[in-house]
Amino acid sequence: MGKIDPEGLNLKDKVVYINRVAKVVKGGRRFSFTALVVVGDGEGTVGIGKGKALEVPEAIRKAIEQAKKSLLKFPIKDKTIPYRVIGRFGSGIVVINPAVKGTGIIAGGAVRAILEVGGVQNVVAKSLRSRNPFNSVKATLNGLASLNDPASVMKLRGKIEEEPQEVS
Repeated sequence: MGKIDPEGLNLKDKVVYINRVAKVVKGGRRFSFTALVVVGDGEGTVGIGKGKALEVPEAIRKAIEQAKKSLLKFPIKDKTIPYRVIGRFGSGIVVINPAVKGTGIIAGGAVRAILEVGGVQNVVAKSLRSRNPFNSVKATLNGLASLNDPASVMKLRGKIEEEPQEVS
């Protein structure tokens, strides 16, 4: 899949996690901050980024810049995903199931953030094994990256889309 240019997109960003980290030196501890941010256009494009700096706003800015460089496009069908998908990263596993209209986003914190900015409105997701937000977000992104558009799969298999038949 080609690189997506963030210039033409109206991207929203959401901070998923901020962590204070310490480096112990001879004079004491040096504190810095890491930020995990997801960005998306609300129409099936998402990206994640991690930034580290001495102050929180600077860490968030760096994370947003990195997230814009790692954008990924995935298919959305009727405000949900086309089919069930399982994403894996490290020890983290995320199961994402499509849902009917009106269900909303039923998902944990890190997974919820990436689905919200991606434009998915009806989905049920479960994060298994890992509670680490970095692994959960990357597992979610892995799952979304493995989604294929149903029309392209049908074309690849040489099938044509059939009209729903009325039962009389």
